[in-house]
Amino acid sequence: MLTLTTSSAKETFHLGEILGRLLEPGDVICLQGELGAGKTCFVQGIARGQGVEDYVSSPSFTLINVYQGRLPFYHIDVYRLTDVAETDQLGLEEYLEDDGVVCLEWADRIQPILPPACLWVVMGKRGPTERSLRFEPHGARYRQLVADFKAAVEGRD
Repeated sequence: MLTLTTSSAKETFHLGEILGRLLEPGDVICLQGELGAGKTCFVQGIARGQGVEDYVSSPSFTLINVYQGRLPFYHIDVYRLTDVAETDQLGLEEYLEDDGVVCLEWADRIQPILPPACLWVVMGKRGPTERSLRFEPHGARYRQLVADFKAAVEGRD
């Protein structure tokens, strides 16, 4: 596990960008945190690191936005779902089994259907602009990803 603190949206975006450069086909990033914790800002950075040039907006109403970067990039927001069963209508399993990168906001709401191997990023507000990000890897791939991410953040990449 790795915990980092940012003092601005720019820093949160930058951490996402670093992580985005390291992601591989099939990676699943599960984001958890209260409203305003910086989840979408972080995902925007991940998308930039993946080479997505389009503006990445919160898919709160559409639920799934698809972008093309170095890999297909799926930004999914399940905030508006009221039941895990609703994920069947979205075809969520198809995205989770694809060779793209999945960033899933409010992932804790559908945790029972998520793959056991994934990276959880738990975000929290610590002040008006300060955010905490706790990276919880599940599986060997994600433990290595967090180690590589930590090295990149510390400038050792």
